[in-house]
Amino acid sequence: MTDICKAAAVKAIGQAGPEDLALINQLSRRELDADEVYTFAVRLCDNDIDRDCERFDEGALERLAELFVGVSGVFDHEWSARGQAARIYRAQVVREDSVRTQDGRPYCFLKGWAYMVRTKDNEGLIAEIDAGIKREVSVGCAVERVVCSICGQDLADCPHQKGEEYEGQVCHGVLTHPTDAYEWSFVAVPAQRRAGVIKSAKRLEDEARLGRRYLKGLRKELVRLAGLAEPEADHELLVRVADKLDEEELLGLTKLCRGKVDKLLLPAVQLRYAPQEQPFQSDDPFRI
Repeated sequence: MTDICKAAAVKAIGQAGPEDLALINQLSRRELDADEVYTFAVRLCDNDIDRDCERFDEGALERLAELFVGVSGVFDHEWSARGQAARIYRAQVVREDSVRTQDGRPYCFLKGWAYMVRTKDNEGLIAEIDAGIKREVSVGCAVERVVCSICGQDLADCPHQKGEEYEGQVCHGVLTHPTDAYEWSFVAVPAQRRAGVIKSAKRLEDEARLGRRYLKGLRKELVRLAGLAEPEADHELLVRVADKLDEEELLGLTKLCRGKVDKLLLPAVQLRYAPQEQPFQSDDPFRI
């Protein structure tokens, strides 16, 4: 039961076996019979670089395997009790050493087993899962850090840009240390190519993406202006100092440096005037 169709993120299983049913009943409020539940497997997320130029590290997948047990499945990441369709009762990391990620690492993914109660309202959804119509999923979770794949620093604070190449390596964000798993959702277009991952609510990654880019731009501008204002200053020192400043400090120092640079770069006057000549005086009216 560990194999899963790679072309889809959801694979129908059908009726739960005794071991699965025991796990399901740990989550249910009453004992459910095998014919009352429908089970299916879900490829939740993986360690490959996704469309957002980010990936989970292997440790993050292992932690998410623990966090996702008991988490509900919804639709399009709409957090509504009415939209709860299924629940994860088991999860584990599956490794496929013969498959490689885009950057050449052994591929692995987080597989979840989910169940739903067979009811009149769920008949349509079960039929769509069996038919392969409902198959793309994504997850909503929180991570503690997003680090740069090039230098290992926090991506928000390092000088590298996602998607750009540095010495043959494409920079991407590595999602580490998950702190919570909110939900998993059926979606139309997931961020991850194989499983589909929307990392909604992760540490500032969605809401503050533009803010972090803005601060990174401020830091670069301050370093540039400070280098022009103080040509003898060490560039690496300026970068380290700028990395520790907040927005207000960056704006203040940028304004100060820009004023100094403007004065230094004022164009020199090309025409110079001679000292004012003294009026000609002579007692000889015929002297020129």
